[in-house]
Amino acid sequence: MSGDWRRRLALALDVDDLVAAVRLARRLRPWFGVAKVGLELFAAAGPETVAALVDEDYGVFVDLKLHDIPTTVGRAARVLGALGPTYLTAHTAGGVAMLRAAVEGATEGAHSAGVAPAIVLGVTVLTSERDAAPELVRRRARWAAEAGCGGFVCAAADLAEARRSAPGLLAVVPGIRPRGVSSDDQARAAEPAQAIGAGADVLVLGRAVTGAARPEEVAAGVLAEVGASEGAARG
Repeated sequence: MSGDWRRRLALALDVDDLVAAVRLARRLRPWFGVAKVGLELFAAAGPETVAALVDEDYGVFVDLKLHDIPTTVGRAARVLGALGPTYLTAHTAGGVAMLRAAVEGATEGAHSAGVAPAIVLGVTVLTSERDAAPELVRRRARWAAEAGCGGFVCAAADLAEARRSAPGLLAVVPGIRPRGVSSDDQARAAEPAQAIGAGADVLVLGRAVTGAARPEEVAAGVLAEVGASEGAARG
């Protein structure tokens, strides 16, 4: 179970130093198979972050939420795709043409570098936003599907609506907080078991683990919880 679930747990490395990020990644590798690189770390260390984390045997989740005109997004995605990440995000607010440019650019970049194409994830509504109109979630998930994205990102509370428009796509859920842990600035957080029960494929955890006094204990608890939840669902 744990071997499979490592690839379905993403560790958000929200730090501004690559050395610190790699240390965290090594420390928590027994429980996480995906490392998420957001704006802070990428701004601090750039493309080198992807190679460093791939070397640590992580699938790398480049979460820059690309959002610009299609040409610009396509070119940026081509550069990022060549780095060999497993996942790459683009914001669905940019529309179908922009999302399609991200998918095509990431694929072209991967092929030019001889690496596997990244799965482009369409970000629907941020979990820091308190309200997400069901119609908006459905529309944005539909755009991700129409553009050829491999998945979408949404809050656990939005999963049912997103699945209606994009039933075959990978569902990535951020804002995961174990019971008793502060939700910080996540307005629509969810516990691991809740997200799994709602149909999440990949869970993203950051400060709930990295900011804990005993990160390993929290990570082990999350892995046990999601494994039990999946087993119950199958049973």
